Amino acid sequence: MARQERLIHDDPVAAARLWARAFLATMPVALTAALALGALAGVAHAQDVNCDNPMAQQEMNFCAVQDFNASDAELNEIYPQARAQMREIDSALPDDLKGAEEALLQAQRAWIAYRDLACEAEGYSFRGGSMELLIVATCKDDLTRRRTQDLKSLFEMER
Repeated sequence: MARQERLIHDDPVAAARLWARAFLATMPVALTAALALGALAGVAHAQDVNCDNPMAQQEMNFCAVQDFNASDAELNEIYPQARAQMREIDSALPDDLKGAEEALLQAQRAWIAYRDLACEAEGYSFRGGSMELLIVATCKDDLTRRRTQDLKSLFEMER
């Protein structure tokens, strides 16, 4: 029997702790998804929302999420180019000096965690309110746009 299965079978308190840890680890994702769905439920049709001039809070939330999704898509287009540039740098280095691509990978993972937590923290000012999603999405959009520019500078300066 696997260690985790034994733990659950032999120690109900440990099993409850394990379940609670797993639940709490996924809670921010579930909460963000629930907020997004709840906030967007009142927006009947996306084509009816004028993101150049949103009037209602639900429309503002919807447009902020759309803006973030667009900036995140741009980041996801730029990142492979930056990674390729780091790979090219590594290819010109002796084996004992390589590490540019791995450094970028680790930095990107850390940056994503930073962005998500920093924006979650910013959203606490409006926790549970209709503006929370707007604040979090706008924060993520802003940080993502900045990160995209940072990544662009990595491979543009090498050309």
